[in-house]
Amino acid sequence: MDENQLTMQLLDETWVLSDGKPGMENQALGLAEAVGLANRVVRVVPRAPWRFLAPLRLAARLAENGLASPWPRLLIATGRQSVPYSLAIKRASPATFTVQIQSPGIAARHFGLIVPPRHDRLAGANVLPTRGALHRVTPARLAAEAARFAPALAHLPHPLVAVLIGGDNGVYRLTDAVADRLIAGLEQLVKTQGAGLAVTASRRTSPAIVARLRQALANLPAVMWDNTGDNPYFGYLGLADHVIVTGDSVSMVSEACATGKPVHVVDLEGGSPKFDSFHAGLRADGLTRAFSVPLASWSYAPLNDTALVAAEVRRQIGLA
Repeated sequence: MDENQLTMQLLDETWVLSDGKPGMENQALGLAEAVGLANRVVRVVPRAPWRFLAPLRLAARLAENGLASPWPRLLIATGRQSVPYSLAIKRASPATFTVQIQSPGIAARHFGLIVPPRHDRLAGANVLPTRGALHRVTPARLAAEAARFAPALAHLPHPLVAVLIGGDNGVYRLTDAVADRLIAGLEQLVKTQGAGLAVTASRRTSPAIVARLRQALANLPAVMWDNTGDNPYFGYLGLADHVIVTGDSVSMVSEACATGKPVHVVDLEGGSPKFDSFHAGLRADGLTRAFSVPLASWSYAPLNDTALVAAEVRRQIGLA
């Protein structure tokens, strides 16, 4: 059977393949949405002994994860755990175009396109580096979510500041000292600039830090999401005049920069050469600055890596 016959059997859709980590899965889903085909999310985690075997030997295990013919026109995979499945699907369906987000840890020739952050310093004919993480932020989504959540924030003064709080990870720590400096800065911001605060914490924010923030914000013009009801994250981004974000999350910083609004990064304790390179690159490009009071204002073209990568994928699969 030739490649044209194989192509005719493909589903005209995208499979998003991930290990279920929200930050990584949202990158792949954001790209899939930007490409514009119908998408299906498939979460896979190889178990022992399969994760220790050569990747192509996982081909026989695909059906156990709901992966079977007819195959998709486009496969977008993210995370090292997805790599064996991506290779196995490509072996079963050579006409499927495979995109791997972030470094796969193996030769680039095994994929149609690799999309790493530029601070990974990967290069190649089929490698398309990005300045930040891919994401699901679009002008349409921001506008729609801003309209949904505007009534809940209508009582807050302006400038309205979205405050995105992360937490500890492999290289950063959100310590009590950092939290104290952030809280003091927010209090000063309200006092000197009359700001209103729309605050949201992540899954990685420690309960102790969340409690301290709630206590400090109780007497300020502020709303802090209590993790009930619909997530207001995109709404806060859409409504804000400024965004303050902790520097532990490439995804949160990238999403903030997709708004085109001033993004003020809170430095945490720790760091790594890759994170340092990421933050230095965005500051050099004029997208972010270190958080300080009073808040400065500036303008820049919104970070649009997702749209740029989607345009290249559409070209590669014949949709452009």
